[in-house]
Amino acid sequence: MIASLTGQVRAIGKDALVVEVGGVGYRVFVGDGLLGGKVRVGQTIELYTQMWVRENDIALYGFRSAEELDLFSLLVTVSGVGPRTALAALSALSPESLRSAILREDLSVLTRIPGVGPKTARRLVLDLRDRLQWIGGPETGAVPQEQDVEVINALTSLGYSVAEATAALEAVPEDVHELDQRILAALRVLGSR
Repeated sequence: MIASLTGQVRAIGKDALVVEVGGVGYRVFVGDGLLGGKVRVGQTIELYTQMWVRENDIALYGFRSAEELDLFSLLVTVSGVGPRTALAALSALSPESLRSAILREDLSVLTRIPGVGPKTARRLVLDLRDRLQWIGGPETGAVPQEQDVEVINALTSLGYSVAEATAALEAVPEDVHELDQRILAALRVLGSR
């Protein structure tokens, strides 16, 4: 099994990178976070990877952090969630937001993930809620407060993706506490990009 890769990016595709390691090019499926302009051809990159082997398919999925890899590994254990849906979940939500949505049983956030409907969202909550409380709990990163979920909901209702809303919210100063002020500050962040 290939657990990680460190090499040079040779090509960037629609949903994958080609990473050359020791003269061999590996096609690695990655999320939008890596494809969205953060990686360029010629750049050296380190990825945590998981190989996905099925009867007629062998694929390699790559992540920037071990936390993302761990969440991916958990997500694909849920019935009805394959590697593409798990990757879409990690593209749409930060690991903290995904963990929070599952722990809070927030189906409205989970159903915004491409390929996840109400039935799959409920299955994610039922299958992963207890496991996530022990893996990567609050000590590994702050779980968003209820108010932050409301900010994300407000921004997504304005047409922003969950990933954009989450990234904007992370840039809001911690001393801004009121809901309406947090929404305005997040909108300013989005407007400056």
